[in-house]
Amino acid sequence: MLTMEEIQDVRFRYFVKGEKIFHIATELKLDRKTVQKYVDMSDFNEPVVKPEKRFLPKLDPYKATIDRWLEEDKKAPRKQRHTARRVFNRLKAEFPEFNCSYRTVASYYVIRRKELFSGAATGFLPLEHHPGEAQVDFGTADYYENGTRISGKYLEVSFPYSNKGYLQLFPGENMECLLEGLDSIFRHIGAVPDELWFDNAKTIVTKVIRGGKRETTERFDRFREHYRFHAVFMNPGEGHEKGNVENKVGYHRRNLLVPIPRFDSLVDFNRELLTKCDSDAEREHYRHNETLAGLFLEDMKRSHGLPEIPFDLGGRRSVVTNNWGKFYLHKSMHEYSVSPKYANMAVNLKMTSSFVIVLDENYREIVRHRRLYGDAKQQSMDWLPYLRQLSLRPRALKYSGVYDLMPSDLKQFLEGLSNTETGKVLKVLAELTDRTGFDSALHTIKEALGYGAGDAESLKNLYRRLYADVPELPPMAVGSSIPNVEPMHSNISDYDVFLKKGGVAHA
Repeated sequence: MLTMEEIQDVRFRYFVKGEKIFHIATELKLDRKTVQKYVDMSDFNEPVVKPEKRFLPKLDPYKATIDRWLEEDKKAPRKQRHTARRVFNRLKAEFPEFNCSYRTVASYYVIRRKELFSGAATGFLPLEHHPGEAQVDFGTADYYENGTRISGKYLEVSFPYSNKGYLQLFPGENMECLLEGLDSIFRHIGAVPDELWFDNAKTIVTKVIRGGKRETTERFDRFREHYRFHAVFMNPGEGHEKGNVENKVGYHRRNLLVPIPRFDSLVDFNRELLTKCDSDAEREHYRHNETLAGLFLEDMKRSHGLPEIPFDLGGRRSVVTNNWGKFYLHKSMHEYSVSPKYANMAVNLKMTSSFVIVLDENYREIVRHRRLYGDAKQQSMDWLPYLRQLSLRPRALKYSGVYDLMPSDLKQFLEGLSNTETGKVLKVLAELTDRTGFDSALHTIKEALGYGAGDAESLKNLYRRLYADVPELPPMAVGSSIPNVEPMHSNISDYDVFLKKGGVAHA
């Protein structure tokens, strides 16, 4: 609530100076709804203070006695303190007129004991939730994508009124995962909840200011305004305030992510998860004699439509590469390659939950990397541009800094080759990498080492045999009926004698 001086300032700016609501809210750092409220206000009488509702009035004659007993408990050993049952029995024994129920005593006991032994009582948000409210949280779950095990995260969005929920699986937890997950769920249900509850994750909240106000990241603010929902943030350390979504995190992990999921495409699996969540909502609500899907219709009535203009969910930033055309992200823990031709240059990045896409100054794609997650040092290397560049300048290979990054098998194969042959080999490796990836090119190198081959043509032939479905035929058996023919050796001098006998050739 604003002071009267602040209210006067708001109304003076609007009615006298003619400023817009948005401008006033920006200048005074207020919510636009607050500004609109005081602009529209017509009754400035002092509000009537409502008397506090008496709590358990029937117990009033005995509250002082209960308080005294609990105060004395502070000096007693923990196992010799009053329980609610002991308080109830003492009141019956010491006050013959006492006629309150045990439930009444226990209700008062719980609150007073918490106040006396834990400081001031902490307020709890009501457990009743209105339609159109959603709660947001992340859970942790492993999965296999293309045979690789990943310790991932999943975004959970639950609707407490209907108890319906949706989840989307991601390789990590960041702004891109949050926005992509919310966008997918909004588009699946065809609406946006009016109100979303969040915790104080660093992904969204940059600072908690005294008085409960939050400073949030610009990207989240843009997303929130674009989809027009009200964001509610929980008190730090008060997980019970959004207990519905925390329960839903565990429920969906047990029912949709056990056993550990295995799939080829995370995008396709996330679509399946949305469908499974719809099917799960056909069960009956735990409190109401109606299905979750039926109650969810009320949630949809209190939600609003999707924005007409799509929101760009990819994060954008600019980085400068090092001497080898590489850059670092996530506290310099994750290293990504670009190309040697972009060494010590600024490049643009577009980041999604799964990829880091490198763009040139005209925003044309240079290279695309799978996004790295975790706090361990990792490297994502695209060898193709380096192999192409070095094939043109093979003399610079061992002085480029890239040579030290090459796998040991590749360095062994290149060892001892002439500059000319090194260039040919690197060109062949670039061609093979462009066709089926660097792993297949490296496997061809390992095979060549096993055969003792050491030239570019051998690599081509081995690659065709390994990856072009060319069958390797066994040596042909020679039968006993075929005579053993001795090899014939030619003598060049015999041809000289023959030519001399023929005389001089005519023009």
